[in-house]
Amino acid sequence: MNAPFFSVVILNWNGRDLLDECLSSLRGQAFRDFEVIIVDNGSTDGSAEWLESQASDTVRAVVLATNRGYAEGNNVGIRQATGRWIVLLNNDTAADPGWLAEIAASIARHPDAGMFTPKILNYYRRDEIDNTGHIIYPDGLARGHNRLEKDDGRFDVEVEAAWPSGCAGVYKRELLDEVGLLDESFFAYAEDVDLGLRGRLAGWECWYVPAARVYHKYSATTGSFSPRKAFLVERNRFWVLLKNFPLREIALSPFTTAWRYFMHLRAALSGRGAAGQMAGEFSVWKLFATTIRAEFAAIAGAPRILRDRSRLSSTRKITDAQFRALIRRFRMSAAEAAMKE
Repeated sequence: MNAPFFSVVILNWNGRDLLDECLSSLRGQAFRDFEVIIVDNGSTDGSAEWLESQASDTVRAVVLATNRGYAEGNNVGIRQATGRWIVLLNNDTAADPGWLAEIAASIARHPDAGMFTPKILNYYRRDEIDNTGHIIYPDGLARGHNRLEKDDGRFDVEVEAAWPSGCAGVYKRELLDEVGLLDESFFAYAEDVDLGLRGRLAGWECWYVPAARVYHKYSATTGSFSPRKAFLVERNRFWVLLKNFPLREIALSPFTTAWRYFMHLRAALSGRGAAGQMAGEFSVWKLFATTIRAEFAAIAGAPRILRDRSRLSSTRKITDAQFRALIRRFRMSAAEAAMKE
């Protein structure tokens, strides 16, 4: 009966310079029925010592000896949480004072939903959208919905979304109890996509709440472009596909992926999108080698993913046709996947 309404879980890795503002924005929330659990992922910049000094009745610090990745680090925090709703919040964010109040109000309007996502804006250009949830390509690659669009009133209507971004996602505890936590084998990237899809497959809705605003310093912790990030994104999108998509879409994925790779090559050669940024900083050949390595790693991990798929079959409540309708509704084109940063 004394459980808080929200448990806000923040994962930190060498983000000491980010934590002051993030935590301060939580202390300024108009809605007060929440706890904060900050998990330090083996930082070496003094974060752990600072976090321990911030401990209070509503703020708990969990210090890990090593970097266990985004998924496992957040799962440590979720297992410590006592709230009825779990909020995963990046350390490189600042929340508007009305953020949690608006989420709570939307929960009251949509009592059967299991996920909520706020309007996430660029911290440095606050009239620019970071994301309003996710969209997805038919081979499992996802990105922020409406990313880089101007916040000019077009995105001010509360509507159903695909699923939340892990930057500031809100999940009902019953949903997590049913479908499980973040997949720790992913380490980082796309684990929020996997969790969102598992929730959707189990019949839970997700709502976008535009009045709830969070400001994001995009990739402040991990960096925007690197071979390591490209490897994890490409490996993990294959696992998302294999674990969650219907067999027909899996069978067709070599063709949809080939088309996306062609668009990525165009982007790399023209200097556009994430592929162009990485090719400019490293090389097209480095990008190619990273992609091939990711594909082999994805195939090597496929037996475990298929076991997970079989285990999760008991939680699936929507049909393949309903899943395909969801993907069509929130589909991303190959051009957007390749050309947008």
